[in-house]
Amino acid sequence: MAVIDVAGYVADLKDHSVDHGFHVHDERHFVETYSLRQVWEVDLHPEDGCGGPLDLHLALEVDPRTLLSFEDAVFGLPEDQDPPDEFHFALTFTWALPPLPNAPDLLRLAIDLAGVGGIELPLEVSAIDSYASATDAAERRLTIVARTPVSLARVLTGEEMMCDVFDRCLGVSRFLLDSSPTWLE
Repeated sequence: MAVIDVAGYVADLKDHSVDHGFHVHDERHFVETYSLRQVWEVDLHPEDGCGGPLDLHLALEVDPRTLLSFEDAVFGLPEDQDPPDEFHFALTFTWALPPLPNAPDLLRLAIDLAGVGGIELPLEVSAIDSYASATDAAERRLTIVARTPVSLARVLTGEEMMCDVFDRCLGVSRFLLDSSPTWLE
């Protein structure tokens, strides 16, 4: 019997994201047959940004070795003792925008977003310039990534609901939605 119901936790994350102002569009679950590594993916965006240019992608990476090590630690504990908080899964949020004709300065954007994400949600800002042909102008695509650990001990006790993370993600999403009309002109 598994100590943690990962599928149930992902369902709780989706429900909790809705409570924090997001709208869920799609969910995928991938299992690598050789290593049994799993990835749960959820596509979402702020409710007020439906049909807008912003895409937000949440991905929970499940390493089977981490899960099995955590289960071994839990089964080896007395009933009245909490498991150690040294086992984590990776949770990644990725924001993407369509090609931006008036792309922002990346350093300025990174500084502005650092104030929104704070130290609790560090953000990585990057852009890719692509050329359809050698004579075409570059199309710049913007991507923002945030990574946060998910504590298995807190998932087991029902305490890992990511309220602060979802609130900060909503702030980042709204910042990008508010700024995007200027960038898309």
